[in-house]
Amino acid sequence: MSKPKTPRGLADNEAQAILSNLRISPRKLNLVAGLIRNLPASRAVATLAFSKRRIAHDVRKTLESAIANAENNHGLDVDQLVVIRAEVGRAVVMRRFHARGRGRSAKIEKWFSHLKIVVAEREPVAEETNRKAA
Repeated sequence: MSKPKTPRGLADNEAQAILSNLRISPRKLNLVAGLIRNLPASRAVATLAFSKRRIAHDVRKTLESAIANAENNHGLDVDQLVVIRAEVGRAVVMRRFHARGRGRSAKIEKWFSHLKIVVAEREPVAEETNRKAA
């Protein structure tokens, strides 16, 4: 049975944050978003804080915004939050031209991205209990 959805398309135990027109290609942003998918929110923030990628700072700010939305707007418990979705979408492409030899030109494409992070209140899966059982 599916969960009841709010008009925004979120369940009652979910909150989201959206970052639009981020100046990075969607492929590069998806590598960073893949680091935090299905992680507990506190661990995802720590992972992004120590990442060497340039864009990790903006992704961390968006994740912290989603956590704050969950706490303040939806009344969810911050300790039980899990990143259930980190969606990367394609935005505009800025096209520029670069002068080449013999009067020719080359195309330069500067990609932009959208980022949507959805957190939900769930019991995080304890990794230590799984290790002890094995």
